Amino acid sequence: MGGVLTPDLFTPDLIVLLGFGILTGVTTVLFGFGGGFITVPVLAAVLGGPAPGDGMHVAVATSAAVMVINAGGATLGQARAGALRRDLLWPLAGTVALGALLGALTATITPGPALRWLFAGYLVLTILDSVLRRGFLTRDPAEPRPLTPAVTGIGGVGIGFVASLLGVGGSVLTVPLLRRSGHRMATAVAHANPLSLPVAVVATAVYLCAPSGWGDSGVAAGGGALRIGLIDVGAALSLLAASLPTIALVRRLGARIPDRAHAIAYLGLLGAALAAVVVVG
Repeated sequence: MGGVLTPDLFTPDLIVLLGFGILTGVTTVLFGFGGGFITVPVLAAVLGGPAPGDGMHVAVATSAAVMVINAGGATLGQARAGALRRDLLWPLAGTVALGALLGALTATITPGPALRWLFAGYLVLTILDSVLRRGFLTRDPAEPRPLTPAVTGIGGVGIGFVASLLGVGGSVLTVPLLRRSGHRMATAVAHANPLSLPVAVVATAVYLCAPSGWGDSGVAAGGGALRIGLIDVGAALSLLAASLPTIALVRRLGARIPDRAHAIAYLGLLGAALAAVVVVG
């Protein structure tokens, strides 16, 4: 498949991206994904790069750009609803941003196949850890515990690094973190989007300035779509055209999901993303 900016309006690629844009909107609100784990496998399949392995770089970069808008919109909605707590956001957001800078710079020099298997490997570890270790599928009945300085410091840098390197936002790390601290899934998900914002903003800035392909810089046309740095503009706009209206429609649904079912569904989506990235590879 190629890029999405072609004279034919309803290309197969565009239809696929619009469909997954809707799914991205749903998962942004209900699971705090912002798009990453849904969009990276899809973009890796849809986008063709000018050099072998470049598709995964473009997928990670484009996913980060989409997350800036999706996570920003969801964060605004959560803030207006009074669902955000400063003690769960700061200073964690600052250290996440530092880690995101390091992760994005590392991603630009990491071979595409390696990124793909790092993505898959991290999903495997996250799923196994959430299933085998207590505290995720069933919430600790005790009062939620405050985040320690080690978690907000060193842990935040690690979260930002991994999330930016793989283009997945912070959800896959911050949701389990807050869940194991004793918070309900609704609380963990509400804070996942604002904690994904520093990852998405920093990573997008790096990818906008990164070489397009393996050595070309500036604005390039690859696979039939406008590309700025490593970000495929057409694919990003296609996903956002479907995800933003969806976010507006389902923003209020998260609190209606039973807590344990919410946790199980979260892991189910991670499993689906894992299967998708393995098939694409």
